[in-house]
Amino acid sequence: MNPAIRPLDGITVVSLEHAIAAPFCTRQLADLGARVIKVERPGVGDFARAYDTRVKGQSSHFVWTNRSKESLTLDLKNAEALAALQALIARADVLVQNLAPGAAARMGLSFEALHAAHPGLIVCDISGYGDDGPYRDKKAYDLLIQSEAGFLSVTGTPDAPSKAGNSVADIAAGMYAYTNILSALLLRGKTGQGSHIDVSMLESLGEWMGYPLYYAFEGAAPPPRTGAAHASIYPYGPFVAGDGGTVMLGLQNEREWQAFCAGVLHNAALATDPRFDSNARRNENREALRAVILEVFGNLTAAEVVARLDAAQIANARVNDMAGLWAHPQLAARARWQPVQTPAGEVPALLPPGRNNQFDYRMDPVPAVGEHTEAILRELGLDAAALERLRAQQAI
Repeated sequence: MNPAIRPLDGITVVSLEHAIAAPFCTRQLADLGARVIKVERPGVGDFARAYDTRVKGQSSHFVWTNRSKESLTLDLKNAEALAALQALIARADVLVQNLAPGAAARMGLSFEALHAAHPGLIVCDISGYGDDGPYRDKKAYDLLIQSEAGFLSVTGTPDAPSKAGNSVADIAAGMYAYTNILSALLLRGKTGQGSHIDVSMLESLGEWMGYPLYYAFEGAAPPPRTGAAHASIYPYGPFVAGDGGTVMLGLQNEREWQAFCAGVLHNAALATDPRFDSNARRNENREALRAVILEVFGNLTAAEVVARLDAAQIANARVNDMAGLWAHPQLAARARWQPVQTPAGEVPALLPPGRNNQFDYRMDPVPAVGEHTEAILRELGLDAAALERLRAQQAI
């Protein structure tokens, strides 16, 4: 194995990006070896840099999604700075942007404007609702897309809907942008032609809503909001033990139900109780079954419940918080943490999911605002006088 050879070595990505969706996409391209040049506003950079100060004074969102990139600051309202960007795009394989609707096109950076001069260029536009349709120009943020896509309607408790605890709509769009770019690179290898990729946050999260969509097929009732429990499988969710600890468990079939009754509840006869002898009946009578389970668990500690579940080969999990995830023994045992440099010092970072025995992921520093501006512009042929002129105009 030669860990220095990565799948996207030699691929250059230019990204006009902010927030999460596009940066998450391009960070994953960088993980695979691509050179990612992140174009930011002079002085302040990507506004996600200022979301919080939780990581040694830096934003948690930014540190997560921007390692292994180069930061180039350009004021794209300045003609000379825009010309530099155009020259950079001429050398690139991929252009990614998630600017406000229509902003890239107004700067001459649409796929249609670029394709004739750069037929191999892949252009990926990430937006809330897509490049056309009645919602094209509507502003979109993660929570708003969670709402539009129906995610809130099936998440939370019967009393109140709840958003996801992370940026699930942004993550979905970033993942589909990433995989679409990979497929476009493969296609270009066969045809020589670049692609235009139009990724919508609504369509990305809409795909992830496939189960509740089909559950509500042809006007059927949608899955109810059930907190941390499953809407249609029971028992599946959190249960409190006698010491106050919470155990998450899940059953998937009748064989597991029988094992649960005999090995965990110590009541084999319960498996054939007509109220509970199929998942549909257990779901209909979940309150009665919950009372039976809690009565047994109430005489056990959480550790004792887990021991019974493990012995019966019933799936279970701890209800971890963030401290529990940082210290998770499985992540430690598999050496999933690796140090990454940031402008404020070293921090641990999770390796990308999926170990590949042919290469090591790239885990390079998180850039400071404009850290690579001068070096990149010199690559494009700008001399000291041009750089000084751009600085004087506050264009870099």
